[in-house]
Amino acid sequence: MATAVNTAFFGTGISDRLRGLIANVKEAQAKRALYRTTYFELSSLSDRDLADLGFSRYDIASIAREHVYGK
Repeated sequence: MATAVNTAFFGTGISDRLRGLIANVKEAQAKRALYRTTYFELSSLSDRDLADLGFSRYDIASIAREHVYGK
C-alpha cells in the first residue's frame, strides 16, 4: 500500500504575516493621526465659521470620521 504525504505549505510565512500586521498597524496609526488633526482643526473654528461651512459643532466627529475612514 502506497501513502502520499503532502508537505507543501500553501500559506504565507510568519515573516510575511508579521510584515502585514506591522503595515496594518502603521496604516491605522496614520489614519488615527489624520482623524485627530481634522477633528482638532474643525474644533478650533468658531461657531460662526462652522455655520458658514454648513456644519454645527456636533457634526465635527462624524465629518472627521467620514473624511478619514469614509464611513
